[in-house]
Amino acid sequence: MKTTLLKSEDYTRSPWRNGGGIFTDIADAHRTDAAVKDWDSLLWRFASTPIVEPGPFSHMAGIDRLQMVIGGRGLVLKAPGQEFDEREPFTTVRFIGEMEIVTELEAGPVEVVNLMARRGAAEIELVALKVPGERSLPAGTHLLYAARGDCRIRLGGEDFAISHESTLKVELTAVTTLALVSGLAVLGSIKIVA
Repeated sequence: MKTTLLKSEDYTRSPWRNGGGIFTDIADAHRTDAAVKDWDSLLWRFASTPIVEPGPFSHMAGIDRLQMVIGGRGLVLKAPGQEFDEREPFTTVRFIGEMEIVTELEAGPVEVVNLMARRGAAEIELVALKVPGERSLPAGTHLLYAARGDCRIRLGGEDFAISHESTLKVELTAVTTLALVSGLAVLGSIKIVA
């Protein structure tokens, strides 16, 4: 098990692909053979961003996306023939980057986290840990983001404190037990498959 604490003051910022806003980049991975770290070499990316006004999402061919509101409420994603309901915070929606999506804000601006992965290269999951308890984490990369205040977790018997908006990056080679001790954490899990 390898753990790395990613502090909020060290996160970088980058524009949305369509230029409509700014991501706070928390963690990512790119192909090791890529000369440039860009959207074409991306394997996965975990980021947060505010959505302050209705508008279109970026077109991201070949990217699977998971999104969760962590601040505010009332977000709905509208696509031709379907709707993704994120009105309640800490609800995860899954969609593909090719979808034509427009946001609807029913109660003002929101803050979201996104976990994105190159389709076929990685499998991803995104859940909110709101109630103390245990779960098994499989081998892979896991990101524990303190989205609302500080939180404490226990991982393989070792205790970790994660301050507000910081992230504990965990790289596992075997199944390990995770326990939320206090607070609330958003858990993003990535398994590289190709």
